[in-house]
Amino acid sequence: MSETEVTVVRVYLHEAKSQMEGLLKYLHDESKVRGVTVFRGITGFGISGEYHSSKLIDMSLDLPIVIEFFDVPEKVNSIIEELNKQIKPGHIVHWSAKINM
Repeated sequence: MSETEVTVVRVYLHEAKSQMEGLLKYLHDESKVRGVTVFRGITGFGISGEYHSSKLIDMSLDLPIVIEFFDVPEKVNSIIEELNKQIKPGHIVHWSAKINM
């Protein structure tokens, strides 16, 4: 078994901003990253300190969304440069990892 170095990226958003569709389209159609997973949180807060939570009485949800993807470092670096133009600072986290091939 061999290993390949990749960079994993997490982008933190929330549903109300509706940035998810455009970001997924960019990652799939233009960047063609290896894989993307979207996680929907049940509760979260960011720098504003405002809680975003799911409750039975909520009619419209504004829950946290995490979009995670990975690919080779060179490709991810150029993707992060593009994402920095669209997403507020402090909402993108990335780190090195290895995948088995």
